[in-house]
Amino acid sequence: MKEKINKYLEEINSFIAETPDQLEAFRIKYLSKKGIVTGLFAEMKDVAPELRREVGLLLNDVKNKAQDKVSSIKDNLAQKETSTDKSTDLTLPANFLNIGSRHPLSIVRNDIIEIFSRLGFTVEVGPEIEDDWHNFTALNFHEEHPARDMQDTFFIEKNPDIVLRTHTSSVQIRVMQNEQPPIRSIFPGRVFRNEAISARAHCIFHQIEGLYIDENVSFADLKQTLYYFATEFFGTDTKIRFRPSYFPFTEPSAEMDISCFICGGSGCKVCKHTGWVEILGCGMVDPNVLENCDIDSEKYTGFAFGMGIERVAMLKYQIDDIRLFFENDARFLKQFTSAT
Repeated sequence: MKEKINKYLEEINSFIAETPDQLEAFRIKYLSKKGIVTGLFAEMKDVAPELRREVGLLLNDVKNKAQDKVSSIKDNLAQKETSTDKSTDLTLPANFLNIGSRHPLSIVRNDIIEIFSRLGFTVEVGPEIEDDWHNFTALNFHEEHPARDMQDTFFIEKNPDIVLRTHTSSVQIRVMQNEQPPIRSIFPGRVFRNEAISARAHCIFHQIEGLYIDENVSFADLKQTLYYFATEFFGTDTKIRFRPSYFPFTEPSAEMDISCFICGGSGCKVCKHTGWVEILGCGMVDPNVLENCDIDSEKYTGFAFGMGIERVAMLKYQIDDIRLFFENDARFLKQFTSAT
């Protein structure tokens, strides 16, 4: 009996299966109800009592090794099948997913919107292809204004009445035509100018403008609103100043400078050694613009402002070439992965 068991152990230890069918045949031979292991346990009744313990241990060893052999070969065959599957090449390097990033213009745009939303400004958008009325006439541009020239504006199929909008002020007109005061909105969007592309200028850029119309709105309200924005966006140490300017749709008009946050006002290349950086234009809405939109200029007043998102982003991130925003260079964009 012991010799028979040892013979089976040798056979089990040396068994090799190349296919699932060979393994199944081995399992049936040893571990089925009519297999060798079951037969050996049936023969235990013929073993002398003093040898039953020893023989029983050997039988358990045969059973366990047969089960282990089946499990081991089954796993090896499964791994072999996976490794030969042409759809999965385990030798290939892992395909890691890069962490996405937001475009710096999107980051700055969202930051500006969030700041003005605290003051009750809502967001309005409008079409990028505009007619002359919304883009020029309603905004008090006279017929001979140079902005109407092809050297400054993109016209659609040479139609003098249809243009790519040159500013998001056209959205202000649409809002004033469709709503009655009080109006408190900002207007982010893409605009187009027929300009030569350089490190400081582009034919496509982004603006965000603001409009507030109500009774008794004054220039002091404009200054306080923009002061709040500047300190929230650039820091509490930021100083602002206003310089007289001219825009067809505001009167009086001004340009707003902020103290250079890079040199602290002592003078550097960014501020051209003046200590100040211009970031936006603003002013009180011209009464003619209000009347063009059927808003009573005797009852209501308002202010408007507008800034280029690219310019603000260049100041915030100290970027010296506007073209970087449009080139989709991953080396540039990945710098903003962790930006909030």
